[in-house]
Amino acid sequence: MISFQQPPSARELRWAAAVVLAVAAFGAVADEAGESQVLERATIDAAVEERLLALVPERISERDVQEVLARAPAPRIINLEGSVPVVTMAPFAEFLIAMGYPEERIRDPNGGALSYSSFVDARRLAGAMAWYYEREGMMPMLIGHSQGGMVAIRVLYELAGEFGDSIPVWNPLSGAADARTTIVDPRTGARRPVVGLEVPYVAALATGKLMRFLLGQWTMLSRMRAIPDTAAEFTGFSLEWDPLAGNYGSAEPYRAISSARVRNVTLPPKANHLTLPLAKEFALDPVARDWINRYAPGLGTPSPPSGALADLPNLLHAADIWYSVKKHWCLEAQQLIRGARKSAAPLQ
Repeated sequence: MISFQQPPSARELRWAAAVVLAVAAFGAVADEAGESQVLERATIDAAVEERLLALVPERISERDVQEVLARAPAPRIINLEGSVPVVTMAPFAEFLIAMGYPEERIRDPNGGALSYSSFVDARRLAGAMAWYYEREGMMPMLIGHSQGGMVAIRVLYELAGEFGDSIPVWNPLSGAADARTTIVDPRTGARRPVVGLEVPYVAALATGKLMRFLLGQWTMLSRMRAIPDTAAEFTGFSLEWDPLAGNYGSAEPYRAISSARVRNVTLPPKANHLTLPLAKEFALDPVARDWINRYAPGLGTPSPPSGALADLPNLLHAADIWYSVKKHWCLEAQQLIRGARKSAAPLQ
């Protein structure tokens, strides 16, 4: 049952009717968690909607995050830690939260962890991402450190059908596979396979081939630097001198197989493979935070802040990832609103 604290407006009624029609026609809501998310999408404030649709995804300010994006739905972010997590991805998740990303969209709903193990079945993770997409209307983003980056790339290959022509939908709450390999696409209402889904943003931090060889992850050795079309945007962060990744003076660049937008970022020489996830302090320092919020890849990147923070090597990738996270948060939310408006249009 849909309830309103105040009498519903005509717009809210159209939204609610569109949701009810979608649920009745396609059965996209399969449990209480899914229903809650659909109803959340149906009651976005009209003024927030207009401001959100007016945003330029590549130019998101801190004020835009606080006043607009924070009041809109957000894709999940899955932070994958390295094989020997001396530092897990929890500090980086805390950085994203401190910068304004919704904490509930970063925590694992099954246990509440901020960091995911990289010893995870990539096929199951791909199936879980499809499960989230079906219920929330937004495909999760992937950020992986070291082996976690390899898992993120492996997920892309799983979704591309490289290791099988079907992927079971995986329920992350029950920890079991559904008896199906298709979902109802929340954007079209049509049933579609899990294989072929596209991840909006993927980042890999210090992910190399040496450990893949040592750990016997043979199937990924020839695929580590080739990004399939199941990533809309991919950024690879590398250290030129990184023995753990197998880099001795240079790093092999990532490249797109076809349509994926791929960028390569070389990290500062002082950066340390093991401690790259340490970034929360930047969100708490006013000077660093301001620089991060103004950062954009390319020639217009502001000069790094001066003082003690200038010597901290994790600032660059923290800023670059936050830029991309904001961008795709905005794009996904805009697409969600446009889709809902299109569904509601015939009821006007």
